Amino acid sequence: MPSNLSRYFQDISAKRLSQVDVEPSKSNQHEINTVKEQVALYGSEDRKFRGHFIYVSDDEEQVIEEQAELTYYDSRRKNPDRSPEYRIYYPSNSAIEKAQAGDMIVMARKSPDDLVMIIAPQDSTAERQLLWLFGLEEVGKKFETRDFTEDDRPLGFAGRYIIETLGIEVTDTEPDYLDGILATFGAVFPSTAEFSAYARSTLKEVQSVGQPDIAIMEWLEREELLFRTLENHLVGEKLAGGFADVDDFISFSLSVQNRRKSRAGYAFENHLSHVFDQHGIKYSRGQKTERNNKPDFLFPGIDQYRDDAFSVELLTMLGLKTSAKERWRQVLAEADRIARKHLMTLEPAISKNQTDEMIAQQLQLVIPDSLMETYQPDQQAGLMNLAGFIDHIRGKQSRG
Repeated sequence: MPSNLSRYFQDISAKRLSQVDVEPSKSNQHEINTVKEQVALYGSEDRKFRGHFIYVSDDEEQVIEEQAELTYYDSRRKNPDRSPEYRIYYPSNSAIEKAQAGDMIVMARKSPDDLVMIIAPQDSTAERQLLWLFGLEEVGKKFETRDFTEDDRPLGFAGRYIIETLGIEVTDTEPDYLDGILATFGAVFPSTAEFSAYARSTLKEVQSVGQPDIAIMEWLEREELLFRTLENHLVGEKLAGGFADVDDFISFSLSVQNRRKSRAGYAFENHLSHVFDQHGIKYSRGQKTERNNKPDFLFPGIDQYRDDAFSVELLTMLGLKTSAKERWRQVLAEADRIARKHLMTLEPAISKNQTDEMIAQQLQLVIPDSLMETYQPDQQAGLMNLAGFIDHIRGKQSRG
């Protein structure tokens, strides 16, 4: 069943790192001071935490993770005449070494004894996503805390998306659908096109005409739920049967990860194609342009794009990225004839620095309505929803 934030985190504390916190030239203590609200969460006894450091940036290849034990203690315990001063000691590790003063750190407890230290660069998309996920407007130099056992919130698509970027497994499944899936496909993964169509068939009441932004997200979320349900079943069977050797296990694990990544992108394309079909929009999908580039969608089609006599003003290109981050620039080179590109993404809370750069590069960002709230108010004015994009295309095709 869909889950809440408390399923993954008990509480969090967030602040901006100071030079003393992270820079060896300023301090050799490897310690971070806490605030009284954290003491109320962690208790007054000295203790150890199983520590998990994560440095998460906008470069998806630069996520750094490391395990390290953390020590929480009162630095004045031997001086009872002075008020307590609690600190968290951390050992040197590659994740904290990437941090700079001004970056945000989030201390998030997954369980009473497990403390995750998440570090995100200042003004990055990763930072904006964490702020939104944990319900924080901004953080300063002292820790601000949230207790999710008292202030719980549903995750939704954006929340699940952000948690998975941290390498935390989202385990939502719906066992009630399993019998129907197995009866339709057997104990195998069907093609992405077949599975996308099947997901839509379980939501017969959802039609994209009149509500394309709602439809695309409901179809995507339903397919994700059904996929995880089938995957959970098939992986469970494989685990029960065992592996021939270590190589067999590694190969299987990689196949699971690769299937998840590729399936998400194809599902996005499949459902969006269905939206365009239901709206009577003309398009070509995955056709080659210059230098063997293959934009996801060309409107009204590849034949018109290759026809120099066809008006450039009536051509539109739409790229799709389930995760944009730094990869959005790839779209800029995919159709030379079209100066102003469109990109639709499921990435929540992209930083203002990034959206400003997109505007400067003549890239129009298309965001489903339900993800608009993850963006700052001054960003939302420059975003287009799916309904607006369809109106934009329909207007061009009525002229061509």
